[in-house]
Amino acid sequence: MLNESPFWRVKLSFGRIAQLPRSLSESEIRGLLVQAKQSHSAANVPRKQAVLARGNTRGLINNYRPLRNLALIDLLFATGMRVGEVSGLNLEDFGVAESVFRVKGKGGRDRLAFLVDEQSRRIQQEHLELRSGIASSSHALFLNASGARLSTQGIANIIAQFRKDAGIERHITPHMLRHTVATLLLRNGVDIRVVQEFLGHASIATTQRYTHITKDHLVQVLRERHPSLMLRSIS
Repeated sequence: MLNESPFWRVKLSFGRIAQLPRSLSESEIRGLLVQAKQSHSAANVPRKQAVLARGNTRGLINNYRPLRNLALIDLLFATGMRVGEVSGLNLEDFGVAESVFRVKGKGGRDRLAFLVDEQSRRIQQEHLELRSGIASSSHALFLNASGARLSTQGIANIIAQFRKDAGIERHITPHMLRHTVATLLLRNGVDIRVVQEFLGHASIATTQRYTHITKDHLVQVLRERHPSLMLRSIS
């Protein structure tokens, strides 16, 4: 007879099924970016009008909103930032000369996010210029209609509207843009450690989740274009 079970200190863990990151297709992300650009172009707010409106903060914010929305979508895809990181950006976090953002990352891990595309650099610089003309007690880079910091929910609402306007049926979250750019980087042959640094992951194991998606793409391409298929059709 035993006074206690010999297994009382044994811990069993069946683990959890890791949920793979959900990403957009190339046509979906292209449609989202195009819709953001078209919405900005449709607003067609002249620069002089924005300058004259500086005495009226609310009027300037209304003029500023289309460019802000374009800058948000562009930044999320260009840098792979988390939505909370974008919401938390301040005016001084954007180094215009170097085209780099100082990102306050998850878990206190700060990093730099670089803009490598000329169009992205132009969009972000134009947004910063217009944003700097708005008198606000907030130092936030992105403002809402009240002149306060734009929240993560506000960013999600902007993306939801662009998704609807672009005719994309499935639900899209801001984080899916982060997943999409990471997946496309790996699919285009970028080293996984570069992607890890790009996303600000503390562990490469987190980044490796994306390799499952790229492996599926690899298998699909091989099934369609492997030379053995052509050789067998000849024989």
